[in-house]
Amino acid sequence: MSAKKDTAIELKACIDQAVRVKLAGGREVEGVLKGYDQMLNLVLDDATEYLRDPDDPMTLTDKKRRVGLTVCRGTAVTFVCPQDGMREIANPFVPAEGTS
Repeated sequence: MSAKKDTAIELKACIDQAVRVKLAGGREVEGVLKGYDQMLNLVLDDATEYLRDPDDPMTLTDKKRRVGLTVCRGTAVTFVCPQDGMREIANPFVPAEGTS
């Protein structure tokens, strides 16, 4: 019997660390990950939103605004990256060798 994971990605290693989150629609937020659930709802503390160019909504500007404690809805989260860099993880959608 194999242990069931709560989510497709493991965020436990990122708790209390700075992460950058990209949301559907192009918004990007950076903050300290304080918690998450199985639906990938994220709680970020001391969060900062990177503002987009009004003429081109997919382009970020140098402007940012502090938003403090923020909840990112899981259905809108498209990308989560630790600020200390990316690391390779095992593909959660490929069965481990020896299992079917």
